[in-house]
Amino acid sequence: MEIAVQIAAAMNLRLMQVEKVLSLLEEGATIPFIARYRKDVTGGLDEVQIQKIQDDAKALKEFNDRKAFIEKTIAEQGKLTEAIQEKLNAATTIAQLEDIYLPYKPKRKTKAQTARENGLEPLAVLLMEQKEQDIAAIAVTFVNEQVKDADAALQGARDIIAENINENAELRAKLRKLFEDSATLQSKVLADKTEEAIKYKDYFDFSEPIHKIPSHRILAVMRGFLEGFLRMNIAPVEEDAIGMIEDQFITGHLNASVEQVKKAIKDAYRRLLQPSLESEFRTALKARGDEEAIAVFAENLRQLLLSSPLGSKRVLAIDPGYRTGCKVVCLDEKGELLHNDLIYVHEANRLETSRWTIRELVAKHNIQAFAIGDGTAGRETEQFIKGLQLNLPVFLVNEDGASVYSASETAREEFPNHDVTVRGAVSIGRRLMDPLAELVKIDP
Repeated sequence: MEIAVQIAAAMNLRLMQVEKVLSLLEEGATIPFIARYRKDVTGGLDEVQIQKIQDDAKALKEFNDRKAFIEKTIAEQGKLTEAIQEKLNAATTIAQLEDIYLPYKPKRKTKAQTARENGLEPLAVLLMEQKEQDIAAIAVTFVNEQVKDADAALQGARDIIAENINENAELRAKLRKLFEDSATLQSKVLADKTEEAIKYKDYFDFSEPIHKIPSHRILAVMRGFLEGFLRMNIAPVEEDAIGMIEDQFITGHLNASVEQVKKAIKDAYRRLLQPSLESEFRTALKARGDEEAIAVFAENLRQLLLSSPLGSKRVLAIDPGYRTGCKVVCLDEKGELLHNDLIYVHEANRLETSRWTIRELVAKHNIQAFAIGDGTAGRETEQFIKGLQLNLPVFLVNEDGASVYSASETAREEFPNHDVTVRGAVSIGRRLMDPLAELVKIDP
C-alpha cells in the first residue's frame, strides 16, 4: 500500500505498524480502542501517533484522488504530455497540482477567451516578444467588427497575457512563497459600522505578518469579516509581488511593447493572482487558527478534568447573580443536597441579612469550604464571602456548562423538585469536590 509506505517513512515507523493501524481503522475501530487494546498489534503506538496516521492517510488519499482526476481530465483533452506528467508526479501538495491543472481547467468564459475568439492572440505574442515596434500601427491591423479600435485590440492582447501569467505554475509557486514569507493579514472597520463593531475595536486598523499572527487574532478578524464589520486583506507588499512577476516576464529594455506587458502584469496580479492566492491563504489561516484553538481548548479541558478534587468535605456552593440574587446550596461529604437558599450581596439594604444567612448555614451544616461560580458577579461574591472572615477556604470554580447540566434530563431526574438555579449551584459545588465526576455529566 503506497500510502502506508509514505506514512511509515515520514513518521519513522515500521511499515507493518502503519498497515495494521490503517487496517483496524478501516474495520471501524476507534483510536482510543486501538491505543488501549491493540498495542500488541500496532507495536505499542500511542493515541497521538495513531491520530497522525489517520490524518496523514486521509490527506494522502485526497491528494492521490485529486491527482488522478487531473490526469484523467487533461488526458481527455489530449494534452497530457510527458512534461506535464513529470510535473504532476513531482508535485507534493494539492496547491501544486492545482497550479499545473489551471490552464486546462474548464472555466467560465474569460476576457482572454473572448480576446482569442476576436483574433488577438497574435498581437499578444508580438507584445511578449518585447521588441521595439510601432505598437499603435500594428494594433490597428487587428481592428474588426468585435474590436472597435487599436486601444481595444491592445486591451484584449493584455487580457491574454494576464491570463497566461496567471496560469504559469512556476510563477504561482514563487508568489506563494512570497505570501508565506511576507504577507500580512490586514483589517479595517467599515465606515458605517464603527459603533456596531466596537467589540472588534482592536482590529479597526490592524496589520500583522501571517507567519507570526496567533490563532486567536486570526479567528477574531475572520469573525469580524464574516459578520460584516471589517474589511480583510491578505497580501505581501504589492511592489514586491509585481517586481517578482516582472523579473520573470520582462526580457527587453523599456519600449512600447514592454509598457504594454507591464500593464498586463499589474492586471494579472491585481485581478487574478492576488485574489486567488488570498483565498488560498485565507482558507489555510482559518484551518491553522481552528487547529490551534482546538489544541488550546483540549489542553485547558485536560487541566480542568485533572484538577485535584477537594475530596469528602461539606461545601457551601454559590451560583452568583446580580438582579436575581445568588443561589446558595449546602452539600454534605457525598455531594448530597442538604439545603438551598437565596442571598443578595449586591444590594445594600439586604447585605446584613445575607451575612447572617451565610453564617447560620456554615454553623448549622458544619461547612468546610466555599465554592463560587466564576461567571457573572463571581469576583464580587468572592469578596463578600472573604469579608465575613470565617477562616474557611474559598474557591472560584469554572462554571462553564453548569447551565447546560442544570437543564439536562440527568439533572431533572436527580432534582425533580428543584429548578435550574438550584441544580446549577449543586453542580458548581460538586465540581470543587470531584471535577471529573461532575464534568462528565455534561452532554458533549
